[in-house]
Amino acid sequence: DRGTLPRRPASRIRLFACHRTAGIGVCRLHTSSSSASSKEHYKVLVLGGGTGGIAMSARMKRKLGAENVAIVETSEMHYYQPIWTLVGAGVKSVAASGRPTASVIPPGVKWVKSNVREIDPDTHTVRTDNGMEISYQYLIVALGLQLHYEKIKGLPEIDDWEEFKIGSNYSVQTVEKTWSALQNFKEGNAIFSFPNTPVKCAGAPQKIMYLTDAYLRKTGKRATANVMYNTSLPVLFGIKKYADALWEIVKNRDIQVNLRHNLVEVRANKQEAVFENLDNPGETEVFEYEMLHVTPPMGPSPVIKGSSLADEGGWLDVNKETLQHNKYPNVFGIGDCTNLPTAKTAAAVAAQSSILDRTISKVLKNEKPDTKYDGYTSCPLVTSYSKVILAEFDYSGQPLETFPIDQSKERWTMYQMKADVMPHLYWHGLLKGFWGGPGPIRKILHLGMK
Repeated sequence: DRGTLPRRPASRIRLFACHRTAGIGVCRLHTSSSSASSKEHYKVLVLGGGTGGIAMSARMKRKLGAENVAIVETSEMHYYQPIWTLVGAGVKSVAASGRPTASVIPPGVKWVKSNVREIDPDTHTVRTDNGMEISYQYLIVALGLQLHYEKIKGLPEIDDWEEFKIGSNYSVQTVEKTWSALQNFKEGNAIFSFPNTPVKCAGAPQKIMYLTDAYLRKTGKRATANVMYNTSLPVLFGIKKYADALWEIVKNRDIQVNLRHNLVEVRANKQEAVFENLDNPGETEVFEYEMLHVTPPMGPSPVIKGSSLADEGGWLDVNKETLQHNKYPNVFGIGDCTNLPTAKTAAAVAAQSSILDRTISKVLKNEKPDTKYDGYTSCPLVTSYSKVILAEFDYSGQPLETFPIDQSKERWTMYQMKADVMPHLYWHGLLKGFWGGPGPIRKILHLGMK
Protein backbone atom coordinates (compact mmCIF):
# COMPACT_ATOMS: atom_id res chain seq x y z
CA ASP A 1 0.00 0.00 0.00
CA ARG A 2 1.76 3.17 -1.18
CA GLY A 3 -0.14 5.23 1.38
CA THR A 4 1.76 3.64 4.23
CA LEU A 5 5.18 4.47 2.82
CA PRO A 6 7.10 7.73 3.31
CA ARG A 7 7.34 10.09 0.36
CA ARG A 8 10.07 9.14 -2.05
CA PRO A 9 11.17 9.79 -5.62
CA ALA A 10 8.79 8.55 -8.32
CA SER A 11 11.32 5.96 -9.45
CA ARG A 12 11.19 4.32 -6.02
CA ILE A 13 7.41 4.50 -5.93
CA ARG A 14 7.38 2.51 -9.14
CA LEU A 15 9.76 -0.02 -7.66
CA PHE A 16 8.13 -0.57 -4.29
CA ALA A 17 4.54 -0.61 -5.40
CA CYS A 18 3.72 -4.29 -6.02
CA HIS A 19 5.13 -5.19 -9.42
CA ARG A 20 3.38 -7.50 -11.83
CA THR A 21 6.23 -9.04 -13.75
CA ALA A 22 4.87 -11.40 -16.32
CA GLY A 23 6.67 -9.20 -18.83
CA ILE A 24 5.17 -6.13 -20.35
CA GLY A 25 2.97 -5.33 -23.27
CA VAL A 26 1.43 -2.74 -25.58
CA CYS A 27 0.20 -3.13 -29.16
CA ARG A 28 0.11 -1.23 -32.41
CA LEU A 29 -1.58 2.13 -32.10
CA HIS A 30 -4.16 1.48 -34.81
CA THR A 31 -5.55 -1.43 -32.78
CA SER A 32 -5.15 0.09 -29.32
CA SER A 33 -7.76 1.36 -26.91
CA SER A 34 -7.45 3.41 -23.76
CA SER A 35 -10.79 5.22 -23.80
CA ALA A 36 -12.95 5.07 -20.70
CA SER A 37 -16.52 3.88 -20.15
CA SER A 38 -16.87 1.52 -23.10
CA LYS A 39 -17.99 -2.08 -23.54
CA GLU A 40 -16.43 -4.61 -25.86
CA HIS A 41 -16.68 -8.34 -26.51
CA TYR A 42 -14.08 -10.82 -27.77
CA LYS A 43 -14.11 -14.51 -28.40
CA VAL A 44 -10.74 -14.78 -26.61
CA LEU A 45 -9.52 -12.25 -24.06
CA VAL A 46 -5.92 -12.51 -22.83
CA LEU A 47 -4.95 -10.86 -19.55
CA GLY A 48 -1.27 -9.92 -19.36
CA GLY A 49 1.33 -9.06 -21.98
CA GLY A 50 4.21 -11.13 -20.67
CA THR A 51 5.65 -14.28 -22.17
CA GLY A 52 2.54 -16.43 -21.78
CA GLY A 53 0.13 -13.69 -22.83
CA ILE A 54 2.00 -12.75 -26.01
CA ALA A 55 2.60 -16.39 -27.00
CA MET A 56 -1.06 -17.32 -26.55
CA SER A 57 -2.24 -14.18 -28.37
CA ALA A 58 -0.19 -15.27 -31.36
CA ARG A 59 -1.57 -18.80 -31.21
CA MET A 60 -5.16 -17.61 -30.82
CA LYS A 61 -4.80 -15.17 -33.71
CA ARG A 62 -3.80 -18.04 -36.00
CA LYS A 63 -6.64 -20.18 -34.70
CA LEU A 64 -9.48 -17.64 -34.64
CA GLY A 65 -8.37 -14.49 -36.48
CA ALA A 66 -6.92 -11.30 -35.02
CA GLU A 67 -10.30 -9.56 -34.82
CA ASN A 68 -11.50 -12.13 -32.28
CA VAL A 69 -8.58 -11.68 -29.87
CA ALA A 70 -7.75 -8.90 -27.41
CA ILE A 71 -5.01 -8.48 -24.83
CA VAL A 72 -5.06 -6.29 -21.72
CA GLU A 73 -1.69 -4.81 -20.72
CA THR A 74 -0.57 -1.41 -19.54
CA SER A 75 3.18 -1.10 -20.13
CA GLU A 76 5.03 -0.08 -23.24
CA MET A 77 8.10 -2.32 -23.02
CA HIS A 78 8.44 -6.08 -22.99
CA TYR A 79 11.55 -7.59 -21.42
CA TYR A 80 13.28 -10.92 -21.92
CA GLN A 81 13.93 -11.36 -18.22
CA PRO A 82 16.05 -14.57 -18.29
CA ILE A 83 18.94 -12.53 -19.72
CA TRP A 84 18.97 -10.25 -16.65
CA THR A 85 21.34 -12.71 -14.96
CA LEU A 86 23.94 -11.71 -17.55
CA VAL A 87 22.98 -8.02 -17.34
CA GLY A 88 23.68 -8.08 -13.61
CA ALA A 89 27.07 -9.62 -14.34
CA GLY A 90 28.02 -7.05 -16.98
CA VAL A 91 27.78 -9.36 -19.98
CA LYS A 92 24.63 -7.96 -21.60
CA SER A 93 22.96 -4.53 -21.52
CA VAL A 94 19.52 -3.96 -20.04
CA ALA A 95 18.56 -2.14 -23.25
CA ALA A 96 19.23 -5.29 -25.24
CA SER A 97 16.77 -7.20 -23.05
CA GLY A 98 13.75 -5.09 -23.97
CA ARG A 99 11.67 -4.26 -27.01
CA PRO A 100 8.60 -2.08 -27.47
CA THR A 101 5.70 -4.41 -26.97
CA ALA A 102 4.14 -2.88 -30.06
CA SER A 103 6.69 -5.01 -31.90
CA VAL A 104 5.76 -8.30 -30.21
CA ILE A 105 1.96 -8.23 -29.91
CA PRO A 106 0.57 -9.93 -33.04
CA PRO A 107 -0.57 -7.40 -35.67
CA GLY A 108 -4.30 -6.81 -35.60
CA VAL A 109 -4.87 -8.16 -32.11
CA LYS A 110 -6.73 -5.53 -30.05
CA TRP A 111 -4.66 -3.94 -27.33
CA VAL A 112 -6.43 -2.57 -24.28
CA LYS A 113 -3.84 -0.34 -22.64
CA SER A 114 -4.82 -0.61 -18.99
CA ASN A 115 -4.45 -2.69 -15.87
CA VAL A 116 -6.99 -5.37 -15.05
CA ARG A 117 -9.10 -4.14 -12.13
CA GLU A 118 -11.58 -6.98 -11.70
CA ILE A 119 -12.34 -10.41 -13.15
CA ASP A 120 -15.92 -11.71 -12.85
CA PRO A 121 -15.92 -15.24 -14.28
CA ASP A 122 -19.59 -15.74 -13.42
CA THR A 123 -20.62 -13.00 -15.88
CA HIS A 124 -17.67 -13.60 -18.24
CA THR A 125 -16.57 -10.01 -17.73
CA VAL A 126 -13.32 -8.16 -17.06
CA ARG A 127 -13.14 -4.54 -15.90
CA THR A 128 -10.07 -2.40 -16.39
CA ASP A 129 -8.63 0.63 -14.61
CA ASN A 130 -9.54 2.89 -17.53
CA GLY A 131 -13.25 2.13 -17.15
CA MET A 132 -13.66 -0.48 -19.87
CA GLU A 133 -15.90 -3.51 -19.43
CA ILE A 134 -14.87 -6.39 -21.65
CA SER A 135 -16.90 -9.58 -22.02
CA TYR A 136 -15.41 -12.78 -23.37
CA GLN A 137 -16.29 -16.25 -24.51
CA TYR A 138 -12.91 -17.64 -23.42
CA LEU A 139 -10.41 -16.12 -21.01
CA ILE A 140 -6.66 -16.76 -20.84
CA VAL A 141 -5.09 -15.48 -17.63
CA ALA A 142 -1.37 -14.71 -17.87
CA LEU A 143 -0.94 -12.05 -15.18
CA GLY A 144 2.41 -13.23 -13.83
CA LEU A 145 3.33 -12.71 -10.20
CA GLN A 146 4.15 -9.81 -7.90
CA LEU A 147 7.52 -8.73 -6.54
CA HIS A 148 7.34 -7.56 -2.93
CA TYR A 149 10.53 -5.63 -2.18
CA GLU A 150 8.47 -3.60 0.29
CA LYS A 151 8.14 -6.64 2.58
CA ILE A 152 11.83 -6.44 3.48
CA LYS A 153 12.15 -3.98 6.35
CA GLY A 154 14.38 -0.99 5.57
CA LEU A 155 14.53 -1.58 1.83
CA PRO A 156 11.76 0.87 0.78
CA GLU A 157 13.49 3.73 2.62
CA ILE A 158 16.75 3.39 0.66
CA ASP A 159 17.06 6.25 -1.84
CA ASP A 160 20.17 5.05 -3.65
CA TRP A 161 20.81 1.32 -3.90
CA GLU A 162 24.13 1.92 -5.63
CA GLU A 163 25.44 3.97 -2.72
CA PHE A 164 24.73 1.10 -0.34
CA LYS A 165 25.94 -1.61 -2.75
CA ILE A 166 22.60 -3.36 -3.18
CA GLY A 167 21.28 -4.90 -6.40
CA SER A 168 18.59 -7.24 -7.64
CA ASN A 169 18.37 -9.04 -10.97
CA TYR A 170 14.59 -9.32 -10.61
CA SER A 171 13.51 -5.86 -11.81
CA VAL A 172 14.45 -3.58 -14.67
CA GLN A 173 15.00 -0.72 -12.19
CA THR A 174 17.55 -2.66 -10.10
CA VAL A 175 19.35 -5.13 -12.36
CA GLU A 176 22.08 -2.67 -13.39
CA LYS A 177 22.66 -1.87 -9.72
CA THR A 178 23.86 -5.46 -9.29
CA TRP A 179 26.61 -4.83 -11.83
CA SER A 180 27.49 -1.55 -10.12
CA ALA A 181 27.79 -3.28 -6.73
CA LEU A 182 29.93 -5.99 -8.27
CA GLN A 183 32.30 -3.50 -9.91
CA ASN A 184 32.60 -1.45 -6.72
CA PHE A 185 33.31 -4.44 -4.49
CA LYS A 186 36.46 -4.02 -2.39
CA GLU A 187 36.55 -6.62 0.37
CA GLY A 188 34.14 -8.37 2.72
CA ASN A 189 30.93 -10.35 2.35
CA ALA A 190 29.07 -10.69 -0.94
CA ILE A 191 25.66 -11.99 0.15
CA PHE A 192 22.92 -13.48 -2.03
CA SER A 193 19.42 -14.08 -0.66
CA PHE A 194 16.53 -16.43 -1.52
CA PRO A 195 13.11 -15.61 0.01
CA ASN A 196 10.64 -17.78 1.90
CA THR A 197 8.03 -17.63 -0.89
CA PRO A 198 7.47 -19.14 -4.33
CA VAL A 199 9.76 -17.41 -6.84
CA LYS A 200 10.20 -17.26 -10.57
CA CYS A 201 13.40 -18.79 -11.90
CA ALA A 202 14.52 -20.33 -8.63
CA GLY A 203 18.07 -20.75 -9.96
CA ALA A 204 18.64 -17.04 -10.61
CA PRO A 205 19.64 -16.09 -7.03
CA GLN A 206 22.61 -18.46 -7.17
CA LYS A 207 23.51 -17.86 -10.82
CA ILE A 208 24.60 -14.31 -10.00
CA MET A 209 26.50 -15.68 -7.01
CA TYR A 210 28.62 -17.94 -9.25
CA LEU A 211 29.19 -15.06 -11.67
CA THR A 212 30.23 -12.81 -8.79
CA ASP A 213 32.72 -15.43 -7.64
CA ALA A 214 34.12 -15.63 -11.18
CA TYR A 215 34.32 -11.84 -11.54
CA LEU A 216 36.12 -11.42 -8.22
CA ARG A 217 38.63 -14.08 -9.21
CA LYS A 218 39.17 -12.39 -12.59
CA THR A 219 39.76 -9.00 -10.93
CA GLY A 220 42.03 -10.32 -8.17
CA LYS A 221 39.60 -9.57 -5.31
CA ARG A 222 38.46 -13.09 -4.43
CA ALA A 223 41.08 -13.61 -1.69
CA THR A 224 39.53 -10.81 0.38
CA ALA A 225 35.94 -11.75 -0.38
CA ASN A 226 33.54 -14.11 1.36
CA VAL A 227 30.85 -15.23 -1.10
CA MET A 228 27.75 -16.29 0.80
CA TYR A 229 24.41 -17.79 -0.25
CA ASN A 230 21.68 -17.39 2.38
CA THR A 231 18.63 -19.32 1.23
CA SER A 232 15.28 -19.96 2.88
CA LEU A 233 15.22 -23.42 1.34
CA PRO A 234 16.42 -26.56 3.14
CA VAL A 235 18.33 -27.54 -0.05
CA LEU A 236 20.70 -25.86 -2.51
CA PHE A 237 18.51 -26.85 -5.46
CA GLY A 238 15.27 -28.80 -5.59
CA ILE A 239 16.37 -31.55 -7.98
CA LYS A 240 18.96 -33.87 -6.43
CA LYS A 241 20.94 -34.65 -9.60
CA TYR A 242 21.71 -30.96 -10.14
CA ALA A 243 21.97 -30.15 -6.43
CA ASP A 244 24.76 -32.71 -6.07
CA ALA A 245 26.69 -31.03 -8.90
CA LEU A 246 26.13 -27.56 -7.39
CA TRP A 247 27.32 -28.67 -3.94
CA GLU A 248 30.59 -29.76 -5.55
CA ILE A 249 30.93 -26.34 -7.18
CA VAL A 250 30.32 -24.34 -3.99
CA LYS A 251 32.74 -26.60 -2.11
CA ASN A 252 35.48 -26.24 -4.71
CA ARG A 253 35.03 -22.47 -4.95
CA ASP A 254 34.87 -21.89 -1.20
CA ILE A 255 31.34 -20.47 -1.27
CA GLN A 256 29.49 -20.47 2.04
CA VAL A 257 25.89 -21.78 1.96
CA ASN A 258 23.52 -21.05 4.85
CA LEU A 259 20.27 -22.99 4.52
CA ARG A 260 16.95 -21.88 6.07
CA HIS A 261 18.05 -18.23 6.28
CA ASN A 262 15.42 -15.68 5.18
CA LEU A 263 16.23 -11.98 4.57
CA VAL A 264 13.88 -9.87 6.72
CA GLU A 265 15.66 -6.51 7.06
CA VAL A 266 18.34 -4.34 5.44
CA ARG A 267 20.17 -1.73 7.54
CA ALA A 268 21.75 0.19 4.71
CA ASN A 269 23.59 2.81 6.78
CA LYS A 270 25.49 0.04 8.56
CA GLN A 271 25.62 -2.21 5.48
CA GLU A 272 23.97 -4.97 7.47
CA ALA A 273 21.49 -7.63 6.37
CA VAL A 274 19.29 -9.36 8.93
CA PHE A 275 18.23 -12.96 8.33
CA GLU A 276 15.69 -15.01 10.24
CA ASN A 277 16.56 -18.60 11.08
CA LEU A 278 13.51 -20.47 9.79
CA ASP A 279 14.33 -23.52 11.91
CA ASN A 280 14.07 -21.31 15.01
CA PRO A 281 11.38 -18.71 14.18
CA GLY A 282 12.08 -15.33 15.76
CA GLU A 283 15.81 -15.97 15.96
CA THR A 284 17.78 -13.61 13.72
CA GLU A 285 21.39 -13.24 12.63
CA VAL A 286 23.04 -10.06 11.41
CA PHE A 287 25.54 -10.18 8.53
CA GLU A 288 27.72 -7.29 7.41
CA TYR A 289 27.93 -7.00 3.65
CA GLU A 290 30.07 -5.33 1.01
CA MET A 291 27.62 -6.39 -1.69
CA LEU A 292 24.01 -7.57 -1.28
CA HIS A 293 21.91 -9.19 -3.99
CA VAL A 294 18.23 -9.22 -2.99
CA THR A 295 15.73 -11.73 -4.33
CA PRO A 296 12.42 -10.22 -3.22
CA PRO A 297 9.51 -12.13 -1.71
CA MET A 298 6.95 -12.90 -4.40
CA GLY A 299 3.24 -13.59 -4.44
CA PRO A 300 0.14 -13.92 -6.61
CA SER A 301 -1.56 -11.15 -8.56
CA PRO A 302 -4.01 -9.26 -6.31
CA VAL A 303 -6.56 -9.31 -9.14
CA ILE A 304 -6.55 -13.12 -9.16
CA LYS A 305 -6.27 -13.36 -5.38
CA GLY A 306 -9.38 -11.21 -5.00
CA SER A 307 -11.47 -13.29 -7.40
CA SER A 308 -13.21 -16.67 -7.40
CA LEU A 309 -10.51 -17.89 -9.80
CA ALA A 310 -7.93 -18.27 -7.00
CA ASP A 311 -6.97 -21.26 -4.90
CA GLU A 312 -6.37 -20.91 -1.15
CA GLY A 313 -2.95 -19.40 -1.77
CA GLY A 314 -4.22 -16.79 -4.23
CA TRP A 315 -2.84 -18.47 -7.37
CA LEU A 316 -4.95 -19.25 -10.45
CA ASP A 317 -6.53 -22.65 -9.83
CA VAL A 318 -5.99 -24.74 -12.97
CA ASN A 319 -5.85 -28.41 -13.88
CA LYS A 320 -2.18 -29.34 -13.82
CA GLU A 321 -2.42 -31.43 -17.00
CA THR A 322 -4.72 -29.35 -19.25
CA LEU A 323 -4.28 -25.78 -17.81
CA GLN A 324 -8.07 -25.40 -17.84
CA HIS A 325 -9.57 -23.76 -14.74
CA ASN A 326 -10.87 -26.25 -12.18
CA LYS A 327 -14.19 -24.39 -11.72
CA TYR A 328 -14.75 -22.31 -14.87
CA PRO A 329 -14.31 -24.38 -18.07
CA ASN A 330 -14.01 -21.30 -20.32
CA VAL A 331 -11.06 -19.93 -18.30
CA PHE A 332 -7.46 -21.03 -18.82
CA GLY A 333 -4.13 -20.11 -17.27
CA ILE A 334 -0.47 -20.05 -18.18
CA GLY A 335 2.81 -19.14 -16.52
CA ASP A 336 3.75 -17.65 -13.17
CA CYS A 337 0.19 -16.74 -12.11
CA THR A 338 -0.95 -20.37 -11.93
CA ASN A 339 -0.79 -22.93 -9.13
CA LEU A 340 0.95 -25.48 -11.35
CA PRO A 341 3.39 -27.41 -9.10
CA THR A 342 6.45 -26.80 -11.24
CA ALA A 343 9.21 -24.18 -11.36
CA LYS A 344 8.07 -20.80 -12.73
CA THR A 345 10.28 -20.25 -15.79
CA ALA A 346 10.03 -19.07 -19.40
CA ALA A 347 10.85 -22.64 -20.46
CA ALA A 348 7.81 -23.86 -18.55
CA VAL A 349 5.67 -21.23 -20.31
CA ALA A 350 6.90 -22.49 -23.69
CA ALA A 351 5.86 -26.06 -22.93
CA GLN A 352 2.57 -24.88 -21.41
CA SER A 353 1.73 -22.77 -24.48
CA SER A 354 1.77 -25.84 -26.70
CA ILE A 355 -0.43 -27.82 -24.30
CA LEU A 356 -2.86 -24.93 -23.79
CA ASP A 357 -3.16 -24.43 -27.54
CA ARG A 358 -4.25 -28.06 -27.89
CA THR A 359 -6.58 -27.83 -24.86
CA ILE A 360 -8.39 -24.80 -26.27
CA SER A 361 -8.67 -26.45 -29.71
CA LYS A 362 -10.47 -29.37 -28.09
CA VAL A 363 -12.73 -27.14 -25.99
CA LEU A 364 -13.70 -25.14 -29.08
CA LYS A 365 -14.92 -28.42 -30.62
CA ASN A 366 -16.74 -29.43 -27.42
CA GLU A 367 -14.28 -32.28 -27.03
CA LYS A 368 -12.34 -33.42 -24.00
CA PRO A 369 -8.70 -32.17 -23.79
CA ASP A 370 -6.37 -35.09 -24.47
CA THR A 371 -2.84 -33.62 -24.28
CA LYS A 372 -1.25 -33.58 -20.84
CA TYR A 373 1.38 -31.19 -19.50
CA ASP A 374 4.05 -33.16 -17.67
CA GLY A 375 5.38 -30.18 -15.71
CA TYR A 376 8.42 -29.69 -17.96
CA THR A 377 10.56 -26.76 -16.91
CA SER A 378 14.16 -25.75 -17.36
CA CYS A 379 16.78 -23.71 -15.53
CA PRO A 380 20.09 -22.95 -17.25
CA LEU A 381 22.30 -22.68 -14.16
CA VAL A 382 25.03 -20.23 -15.12
CA THR A 383 28.09 -21.24 -13.07
CA SER A 384 30.71 -18.96 -14.64
CA TYR A 385 31.23 -16.57 -17.58
CA SER A 386 31.51 -19.55 -19.90
CA LYS A 387 29.74 -22.56 -18.33
CA VAL A 388 26.15 -23.65 -17.70
CA ILE A 389 24.51 -26.67 -16.12
CA LEU A 390 21.25 -27.12 -18.04
CA ALA A 391 18.71 -28.42 -15.53
CA GLU A 392 15.51 -29.82 -17.06
CA PHE A 393 12.86 -31.68 -15.07
CA ASP A 394 9.15 -32.46 -14.68
CA TYR A 395 6.41 -32.57 -12.05
CA SER A 396 7.95 -35.60 -10.37
CA GLY A 397 11.24 -33.79 -9.83
CA GLN A 398 12.98 -36.20 -12.20
CA PRO A 399 15.41 -34.95 -14.87
CA LEU A 400 13.76 -34.64 -18.30
CA GLU A 401 16.80 -33.77 -20.38
CA THR A 402 16.75 -32.79 -24.04
CA PHE A 403 20.25 -33.93 -24.96
CA PRO A 404 21.61 -37.50 -24.71
CA ILE A 405 24.46 -36.37 -22.45
CA ASP A 406 24.82 -35.76 -18.71
CA GLN A 407 23.44 -32.24 -18.35
CA SER A 408 24.51 -31.99 -14.70
CA LYS A 409 28.03 -31.24 -15.94
CA GLU A 410 29.17 -27.67 -16.63
CA ARG A 411 29.39 -27.11 -20.38
CA TRP A 412 30.54 -24.27 -22.64
CA THR A 413 27.99 -25.26 -25.30
CA MET A 414 25.13 -24.79 -22.84
CA TYR A 415 26.41 -21.32 -21.95
CA GLN A 416 26.37 -20.33 -25.63
CA MET A 417 22.81 -21.60 -25.86
CA LYS A 418 21.78 -19.59 -22.78
CA ALA A 419 23.49 -16.37 -23.89
CA ASP A 420 22.78 -16.35 -27.60
CA VAL A 421 20.46 -19.10 -28.85
CA MET A 422 17.67 -18.85 -26.28
CA PRO A 423 17.07 -15.09 -26.70
CA HIS A 424 16.65 -15.60 -30.46
CA LEU A 425 14.28 -18.51 -29.84
CA TYR A 426 12.31 -16.34 -27.41
CA TRP A 427 11.77 -13.33 -29.67
CA HIS A 428 11.28 -15.20 -32.94
CA GLY A 429 9.80 -18.52 -31.79
CA LEU A 430 8.04 -18.45 -28.43
CA LEU A 431 6.47 -14.99 -28.65
CA LYS A 432 5.23 -15.72 -32.17
CA GLY A 433 3.59 -18.94 -31.00
CA PHE A 434 5.92 -21.26 -32.90
CA TRP A 435 8.05 -22.66 -30.06
CA GLY A 436 6.33 -25.00 -27.63
CA GLY A 437 9.36 -26.37 -25.84
CA PRO A 438 11.98 -29.00 -26.75
CA GLY A 439 9.70 -32.05 -26.44
CA PRO A 440 9.84 -33.05 -30.13
CA ILE A 441 13.63 -32.53 -30.22
CA ARG A 442 14.02 -34.64 -27.07
CA LYS A 443 12.12 -37.51 -28.65
CA ILE A 444 14.33 -37.43 -31.74
CA LEU A 445 17.60 -37.23 -29.80
CA HIS A 446 16.54 -40.01 -27.43
CA LEU A 447 15.18 -42.16 -30.27
CA GLY A 448 11.62 -41.81 -29.00
CA MET A 449 12.41 -43.20 -25.55
CA LYS A 450 11.79 -39.93 -23.60
